[in-house]
Amino acid sequence: MRVGAVDCGTNSIRLLVADVEPDGRGLVDVVRRMEVVRLGHGVDRTGAIDPAAMQRTLARCREYAAQCRELGTERLRFVATSASRDASNAGEFVAGVRDAFGDYDAAPEVVSGEEEAALSFRGATGGLSAHGIPGPYLVVDLGGGSTEFVRGEATVEAARSVDIGCVRMTERHLASDPPTPGEVAAAVRDIDAAIDQAAEVVDFTGVGSLVGLAGSVTTITAHALGLTTYDAARIHLTTLHPHQVLRACQELLQLPRADRAALGFMHPGRVDVIGAGALVWHQVVRRLADLGVHRVVTSEHDILDGIALSLA
Repeated sequence: MRVGAVDCGTNSIRLLVADVEPDGRGLVDVVRRMEVVRLGHGVDRTGAIDPAAMQRTLARCREYAAQCRELGTERLRFVATSASRDASNAGEFVAGVRDAFGDYDAAPEVVSGEEEAALSFRGATGGLSAHGIPGPYLVVDLGGGSTEFVRGEATVEAARSVDIGCVRMTERHLASDPPTPGEVAAAVRDIDAAIDQAAEVVDFTGVGSLVGLAGSVTTITAHALGLTTYDAARIHLTTLHPHQVLRACQELLQLPRADRAALGFMHPGRVDVIGAGALVWHQVVRRLADLGVHRVVTSEHDILDGIALSLA
């Protein structure tokens, strides 16, 4: 069966068209793409999706729908995350997506943080044990508006979504280029408080591997590896020591935006928000390292793969 999955987050929209393997447990990619549309621009401040951002996103939806038809996609699921949960005009966005994907009868699902976490966990952990990466896993999906913390091994044991992400923290705190010490300190207070909230529900102790997902984490990993261009195959399942990750986070946070833009692996749509993403990931990794976790794994498989597998 050929399935399609769309993940529409605060910063980017992504499409995966894949063939489900006969056992229903794996995927063979047909096409995988990502565009930065910044749907969540200003939502934290205004409570509504910006009209220009909505139109950018709906234009990509129409492109994705056309590509799904051309590739013979049989079933499709569209999941919308933080910006669509938070916005007062989310209904207008839902109607636009429904119109774009009308023949698939795939209305956008504005999933809860808990469902988002479960989908991310399923997508990220499918191949970890086969590659010798030990559990239990703490999977952290660092998005634009929210971050999901999920603990488990064969199945999800506990999950919590908190309102920290690269776009939200940039808009709330990091106005200067590069950020000032005062801005960083204010952001760290918010981030640490959110991590504390997650830790009330999700046990951080006894974790075998910390697994990071999404664009901020993969970009930080590319920097830690010294890549000159973005290479998903090199990044996927890379295992680093926390010290390597913390150093890469600090370097990206302190770089002026012009210098970030000059990095060969940096997507243009991440230049202005990667500092905040690096700060969130820095605080998470440091918290887990203090608890004795010394294995930080980056996965290119995430909620998008989980959405596709849910159609199997």
